[in-house]
Amino acid sequence: MRIEIWADVVCPWAYIGKRRLEAALAGWDGEPVEVVWRPFRIDPMAPRKAEPLAEWQIDPLADEALSACTPDGLSPVENATRVSRIAADAGLGTPFGAVWRADSGPAHRLIALAHERGGAALQNAVVEEVLKAHFVTARDISDPDVLAEAARAAGFADGGDLLASGAGTDRVREDLLRGKAIGVRSSPTLVAGKRALAGAQSPEAMTAFLRDAADTPPERELPEEVERLRLAESLLDKRDPLGALTLLRPLLAEHGTEWSVRVLAARAYYHSAQLERARTELESLTARSPDDAYLRLLLGRTLERQGRPEDAAPHLRLAAAMRQDEE
Repeated sequence: MRIEIWADVVCPWAYIGKRRLEAALAGWDGEPVEVVWRPFRIDPMAPRKAEPLAEWQIDPLADEALSACTPDGLSPVENATRVSRIAADAGLGTPFGAVWRADSGPAHRLIALAHERGGAALQNAVVEEVLKAHFVTARDISDPDVLAEAARAAGFADGGDLLASGAGTDRVREDLLRGKAIGVRSSPTLVAGKRALAGAQSPEAMTAFLRDAADTPPERELPEEVERLRLAESLLDKRDPLGALTLLRPLLAEHGTEWSVRVLAARAYYHSAQLERARTELESLTARSPDDAYLRLLLGRTLERQGRPEDAAPHLRLAAAMRQDEE
């Protein structure tokens, strides 16, 4: 059974959640569990060069970012106090807490690369070293040298060199979009199949989650292309057309003639204001399926947005007539 932990390494609850899951797994007597770490960003606007965390936390704009890593509606100050106490209880030591507002993007790339090169065990070791650096030894984990040191300590000797090459960038970008598509909204969130557990809950709650996931019959595994298409559609429904197009890119390259791929791409072009691309695709699609009311409507609206009302009018009239016939 695979458990995915969607978490940001600058979120203290990710570290606490890691310890609590380890406690749950220590007493687990069910089927073997593979733990895989996936990226989440609570502060995607963090500067590339780290700055003192205390200075940022007094900015009102910080509250929104921190809320993704603050359970129960606590204020950042209340959360910090609670975190310090719980971290000590979890054996994470004192003092506990970050000093730097660090860009976690490079750390997420390192963690993804560790899984790609060495599997779940190496990835878990890298996660541990990165979290320890950020929360225990107060290091700047946006610093490539700090991450290279963490990688070496975890047994990932070439991690720093891979990171410097830019490797892992596309993988993390896609994983972040996948997390958004499946509804991950906080750090940490545990996902097993279609089941999710948000927050660094108690070992007992995590054990119950594991048992529930193990007792749930697995769903039929979909082909990678179908899963990618569904995730892209979910992103479009969540008003992220550019994210949808990012996930669609491989499908457009390999299956660009498939009807479902073309229709979804046309919708994403329209909603991302790439109107000329939307028009070209929709004209081709309506020529192939002239009685599709939705495509006619979308083409008409595209032409309207391009400032071409006379060209749009026939398509809008046809779409309206088709829908009346359907009723």
